[in-house]
Order: sequence, then structure tokens, then C-alpha cells
Amino acid sequence: MDYKEKIKFLEERIKKLNEIGLSLSKEDDTNVIFELIMEEAKNITNADGRTLYMISDDSKTMKFEIMRTDSMNFSQGGTSGVEISIPPMQLSDEEGNPNHSTIVTYSANTGKTVNVKDAYKEKGFDFTGAKTFDKNTGYRTTSVLSVPLKNHENDIVGVMQLINATDKQSGKVVAFSDDMQEQVESLASQGAVALTNKRLVKELKTLFESFIQLIATAIDRKSEYTGGHCERVPEITMMLAEAVEGMTEGSYKDFVMTEDERYELYIAAWLHDCGKVATPVHVVDKATKLETIYDRVENVQTRFEILKRDAEIEFLNTKIELLESGNEEGVKDAEAKLNLQLAQFSDELAFVEKSNVGGEFMQEEDQNRIRQIGEYEWNYKGETKPFLSELEVRNLTIAKGTLLPEEREIINDHIVITIDMLEKLPYPKNLRNVPEFAGGHHETLDGKGYPKGLTGDQMSVQAKMMAIADIYEALTASDRPYKDGKKLSHAMRILGFMKNDYHIDEELFEIFVKEGVYKKYAEKYLPENQMDEVDEAAVLG
Repeated sequence: MDYKEKIKFLEERIKKLNEIGLSLSKEDDTNVIFELIMEEAKNITNADGRTLYMISDDSKTMKFEIMRTDSMNFSQGGTSGVEISIPPMQLSDEEGNPNHSTIVTYSANTGKTVNVKDAYKEKGFDFTGAKTFDKNTGYRTTSVLSVPLKNHENDIVGVMQLINATDKQSGKVVAFSDDMQEQVESLASQGAVALTNKRLVKELKTLFESFIQLIATAIDRKSEYTGGHCERVPEITMMLAEAVEGMTEGSYKDFVMTEDERYELYIAAWLHDCGKVATPVHVVDKATKLETIYDRVENVQTRFEILKRDAEIEFLNTKIELLESGNEEGVKDAEAKLNLQLAQFSDELAFVEKSNVGGEFMQEEDQNRIRQIGEYEWNYKGETKPFLSELEVRNLTIAKGTLLPEEREIINDHIVITIDMLEKLPYPKNLRNVPEFAGGHHETLDGKGYPKGLTGDQMSVQAKMMAIADIYEALTASDRPYKDGKKLSHAMRILGFMKNDYHIDEELFEIFVKEGVYKKYAEKYLPENQMDEVDEAAVLG
């Protein structure tokens, strides 16, 4: 090869290495990366046999990833679909000493390339495995090249072994030349860097997802009533997204998401309530109207007992006076009066206990009765006080649920905190919509939602889907402190009303119903006592 041919050859090799480097950097599938490395190694050396090994995370073993022998039409591992049954190779002995017996374990432990011209004549390495293979198959292992895969930090991540370089013109087995070795070493370095980068990206992705789930766990530990919600909303969201993508008619027939966009939605769904880490537990877990750290209805119960006690003391004093004056009829009247008082106190205590439990709506007359009870007086340490404080009356007369307006505002603030938290994160390009998706699930189509009061045309499809998932999970959840999980039919009827009131997207809800998303989720998560028939036609109106 003259000087010009040498220059041209080197230019072609550099160009080829650049091309393979670009291909390696673009590919995400590790098996395909393995194949690219091995295919290019074949192009360089025309090797008949090729094996790729990857070192385990604990650096104790080396696993077979790909095995190829062209002349025998033998292919295992990688994208072949045929699993390699050979066990991993040990990189050290039982005493922890490096295993240098084979050329591939030697390369893995030392980082050095081994170039053998003839395996049957080479001294110092154990070729028993190759010779046994040859004996069983009629193959002849001759030239062998073992090259460590070193990444940019000089860490050895694997080893590539090539067998029987072949002259392209004569077809004879030849030794691996110095030029071949140098090119394969360069290729191995590129491959190692690509594999390390992909592994690093995968590990960072796993870390990111684990951190997200850690936030959900933190919410779960803080409040046992919301951790399940954080886990179940992504499930419903992705079920609905899959159904929407399958539409062939209607407004969403052209809606499709890439793999990155699906992942973005999945992450947003996991993070949709992350702001609840800052919401006070006594508000999130307010199971009854009088609950703070404990249920203050116990205080009211004690006051009723004091009223009963005082009434009984007053009766006994009156009874003594009446008996001393010989007025037995008066005693009977006083006793009847006492019994009426005690019965009234018991009835009113029962009413307060009932009112303390949140419901769908509290009638105005019931609210007035609480106010009247609050005007009773009781004696505490010689001081006469109103029977119910102003704050207790406000709580007990909450018309719907268990939260005061200011407490509801605190709950609503969790979405503001969620958006604020999420907007501070430096997202990669494929996750930049996470704050909008996660932060929009409490918006409504009519612009009366929160926190931004967006209208339907200002909301993303993903946020609209998440809104349905969030409401449906909340309605059917049986682990809330303030309510039981609703029957399936009741939950779907409420969603139907919300659709009619422009709170959720009508067409998305129709897909949710007609494609059976609600049913698929219910069969997986809801207990038997919540499962009942849903009149889908009535729900859809």
C-alpha cells in the first residue's frame, strides 16, 4: 500500500468510525448498541467469530452478551432472541485474586489487549473452552483478539473477543494485524463510552423516578389517606391516554403521543399533588368538622355530661327541699322535668355528633339548631361560658364536607405549591411540560377552576385527562378519612354532572366511559362492595 492509498484508507477509517460513533450515540437499545459494535468489528477484521462480554455492577463476574460464528451460522444473545445459556465468567478466585487464566478475564482485570496468532500454540492462557468447542463442532480456533472496553473514565466495562480473522481474498484464517488491533481498540473505546452513557442515562432516569415515588411516599407517611392517590392517578391517566390515542373519529382522532410524551405525562401524573408535602396534616386529614389534632367533639361530649350533672344536682337539692316540706307530688314533677332535660341533652348531643360528620349538604334549619345549642351556658371553674365557641359553631355548621373556607383555601394552595415547586426544576427538553400538565388538573373548562382560572381552550389535552383521573380516583377512593368510597354508579353519575357543568371535557369523558377505562380501573382497584352496574347512556346524557 503506497502513501496515497494509506492516506485514503485512514480517511475512510476515520469517516467510518465517526459514522459508527454517531450511530452509537443515537441508539437507546443496549442490544442494538452491542450489535453495532460487533458488526463494525467484523467490518474491520473480517473475524468469523465474535463474543461480547459485559462486567457486572459488582465487578465480580463477566456476562456473555453476544456470541456469533458466521461459518457455523451460530447466533446467540443480543437481538437474536436466543438466550445464552453459558454461565458468567468469574473475574477472581475464591480468595479474591484476579483471574488471569483466560485472555478475556485477563483483559478485563488488566485493561490490556491480548493478540494471539494461534490458540493451540499460545502459552500462558487456558484455551480449554475453545478446544472443547472445536472438538465438539469440528471448528478450529486459531487467531484470537481480546480487547477491553474502556470508557472515558478509563473504567473497564466489558471485553470484546474476536476469533479467526479472515483474508477477504483467499478466505484463509490470518492473524489480527497491528492495524486491525488499533482500529478495534478505538471502536471498543467508542462502544464503551456509548454503553456507559446509556447506562448512566438509565440510572439517572431510575433515580429520578425513584425520587418522584419518594415524594409520594413522603405524602403517604404524612397522611395515610393520600399516598394511594398519588400512585393510582398515573394509572388512570395512562389508561385514558391510551384510549384517546386509539380514537379513529371525533376531535381526538389525530391525537398521538411519542414515547417521550407518554413518559412526560406519566411523570406529571406522579407529581400532580407533590405540593401536599407542604399542606398541614390537620387540614388534609380533617375527618370531622371539629377535628384538629384530635376530634374536639369529645370536649362537647364532656360539656353535655357537665350539663347533665348540674341538672341532676339541681334536682337532688330540689328533692331534699320538697321532701322536707312534705311535697311528694312536687318531687314527681321535678323528676319528670329532670328526665325531659336529660333526654333533651342526649338528643342534642346525638345531633351534634351527627353534624360533626361531613356530608353532601347541611340544611339551614340544622345549622340554626347548632347555633341554638351553642347559646347554652355551662359553668367552667366558676365562670359561665357559651356552650359552643364561635369557632366550634362555624365548624359544625359547615354546609358541605368538613373544611372551613380558609381550610379549603389551604387545600387548594397545594396546587399553587405544586406548580411553584415543579417550575423550579431544570427539565430536559422531553419533560418541559410537566409543570403545566401537573398544575392544570384542577382547572375547569368554564374557567372557574384554580389556580389560574383557565378555560378549556387554554388547557392541554393531557391536563384535561389528568383532571378526569384525579376526580374519578378521589370519588372511588375508600381510604379517605372523611368519606367512604362511592359506588361505581354513583361516582360515574357525579362525573356526568361535572361534564354537564363544563368542569371536565365532554369528549374525553365519553371516551373514558365508552372505551371502558373506568371499568378497567375499577376491576383492578375497587373492592367488591363498590362494584355495581353503571347506566352508561344515562351518565353520558
